[in-house]
Amino acid sequence: MARQVTPEEVVRRLQDGEEVTVIDVREIREVATGKIPDAKHIPLEQLALRKDELDKDKTYIITCQSGNRSKAACGILVALGYKVEEMLGGMNNWSGKTE
Repeated sequence: MARQVTPEEVVRRLQDGEEVTVIDVREIREVATGKIPDAKHIPLEQLALRKDELDKDKTYIITCQSGNRSKAACGILVALGYKVEEMLGGMNNWSGKTE
């Protein structure tokens, strides 16, 4: 099971200069409204196909719009052997910078 992190914790870790890799699993039209700076966009339905773009030695923070798809994405990635953290509430709860 993925560890859950709050959006506030993610903001703090980014501000502290921690190496944080966010994967945004929303649709293109949703990401166009703004995403976490430097987040990697992989729509949920492409995740299993694009798993080779990810590194099993890294931990990824997974986000979507409200938290439902990120929960599904975490399940897929954990089953494939990746280390992930689920950002609670998704972008609906994000108060940090977007690009």
